[in-house]
Amino acid sequence: MSEIRGQKSEVRSQKRRYIRNVLRTSYFVVIASILFFAVSANTSCKAYSFRDISIPDTIKTVKVNFIENKAPYVDPQLSPRLTDKLRQKIVSQTKLSQTNNDNADWVIGGRITNYAFSTSGISQQQVATNRLTVTVHIIRTDQKSNKTDEYDVSRNFEYDGNMSLQQAQASLGDEIIRGLTDDIFNRLFSNW
Repeated sequence: MSEIRGQKSEVRSQKRRYIRNVLRTSYFVVIASILFFAVSANTSCKAYSFRDISIPDTIKTVKVNFIENKAPYVDPQLSPRLTDKLRQKIVSQTKLSQTNNDNADWVIGGRITNYAFSTSGISQQQVATNRLTVTVHIIRTDQKSNKTDEYDVSRNFEYDGNMSLQQAQASLGDEIIRGLTDDIFNRLFSNW
């Protein structure tokens, strides 16, 4: 009987040690997590941080004109898709109301000025990768202050050297629209 009591006592002691170890480990994990997030928040790399959207309080409406394609090579889908995506992003991520009236507070327009292909990598004397460079010239007119700002936004897109021009355009289409729209939006509203 005393032997059974001794075993039960030993089992209870093992359970208590196990629970203490679990609590210590949990405590350590919680403290380590808190420290990690605190340090990460204070030492984040400023190169990848984005500023808040910067729109004067007096600006309430925006008109986004069609972005024309004036590049030497014209992708017929680029202008309408880029214009639509920019309009959607402005409406969904700002408090500006979109209008088609000429008396909008801001009028945004522009043109695609460059759509060029080049070789970006060679391997064993053959083209390994190609690069598509797209440049958009953006004009923002503040009709309230009668001020115009102009920006050039350019982005490179790499693709496999074995792809044809049509395959590259089909493959990169969504990435081109998304990347250019983000860059234009950030340039217009974040001043970077």
